[in-house]
Amino acid sequence: MLTKGQGSDIISMKRENESRRIESRIEVQAYIARLVYAIENGNATVNFQRNRQVDSNRNKKHTNRYTISELFPDGDEIEAIKSELRSLKAEEYIETMKDIRYPKKTEMRVFGRKYLEKDVYIKIRVELISVDHASGGSYIFVMSFHFSEIDFKEEDFPYRKNRGEKNEKNKE
Repeated sequence: MLTKGQGSDIISMKRENESRRIESRIEVQAYIARLVYAIENGNATVNFQRNRQVDSNRNKKHTNRYTISELFPDGDEIEAIKSELRSLKAEEYIETMKDIRYPKKTEMRVFGRKYLEKDVYIKIRVELISVDHASGGSYIFVMSFHFSEIDFKEEDFPYRKNRGEKNEKNKE
């Protein structure tokens, strides 16, 4: 099912715990700008999920722990992740998803990027923390940062050259 809503396409997928949608290019750019601001402002806490329950059933080459150790073997992994998140582009955006098991949590954004000639799947959630909270600022949860089990296709990226232009025209 595909419906329109505030400049975004809402896609209802058949996965029981998630709903997915494609945000407009402007929404994605604004999200990335807020993400970069949160990181550069210095008050963002980054939580990287090194070990995930789902990884126990997956080839280790497709786990967060393995991918980060391969891509950034000598550096601080949180600083490396911050650097990578700061450089995300709308052209790398794939989709926005909501885990309906946690309705009070914000949506997750999914991006894809190439490293070492391999596709890397990046899924993040940014939570704004109340100023009344001790740390203030933002909380960035990096759920996935791993080599993709399935190669990306051009059509996975709504805002790559040519594809994005066609998508924006179709929304009008």
